[in-house]
Amino acid sequence: MSLTKRVIPCLDVANGRVVKGLHFESIKDAGDPVLLAQKYSNEGADELVFLDITASQEQRETIRSLVSKVAQVIDIPFTVGGGVKTLQHARDILLCGADKVAINTGAVKNPQIITDLMNLFGRQCVVVAIDAKRNYDVSKGKNIFSEGDKKFWFELFIYGGKKETGIDAIEWAKKVQDLGAGEILLTSIDRDGTKDGYDLVLTKAIVGAVKIPVVASGGCGEPSHMLDVFKKTDVDAALAASIFHYERHSVDRVKEFLKKNDVQVRL
Repeated sequence: MSLTKRVIPCLDVANGRVVKGLHFESIKDAGDPVLLAQKYSNEGADELVFLDITASQEQRETIRSLVSKVAQVIDIPFTVGGGVKTLQHARDILLCGADKVAINTGAVKNPQIITDLMNLFGRQCVVVAIDAKRNYDVSKGKNIFSEGDKKFWFELFIYGGKKETGIDAIEWAKKVQDLGAGEILLTSIDRDGTKDGYDLVLTKAIVGAVKIPVVASGGCGEPSHMLDVFKKTDVDAALAASIFHYERHSVDRVKEFLKKNDVQVRL
């Protein structure tokens, strides 16, 4: 695992605009993706993630023209996901200027695509997005956790968090690593948009199950939440959206705060 931690703003895009929701629902507008991308790049973001969040649901490909426009205004690594189902679609995204391709629904439907992507573009280009939610019916899960008197497991969801799969997210993380994923983008649906902090139980479990880098996502509302996830888990990067989009905190200030609290970041 890398010693230097990465801070990654996320652009969730729907209908050409950056949006933010709560538990992947009740979406509201957060701005222009090209302007926000440029701003975050200038503020010292380590990377940028662009997710076309309705592409899989709407059975279409990521908006390539928008990906190209974003790529032209930034000089940091850039991950793009949303509706990726084929090698050709992944190639198109990379040709538009992305450095990595993120895949979730397409990988669950056809796990072989992870290996094919690795063979074609290299492991470092392949990011598997895992959207996980706590399921309290413990008869179905393989890895059972408890908090207080509640027992649960983490279920993998697809189609932008809209459809359950019955797959244990921890087992899936191990599988995608074996298939050739170079990184996992891990989002807690329970925490998404809540600003209550990352799901540390989920993050710790996934990080402990794999050797590839893991990016924590879902729930960041304060710089202290990022500090928590870096101090309490061995995660490689923390992704956030709301705290950056609505001008509450800038990327550079968050990184300075982390540095002051003994987290190694690039300033």
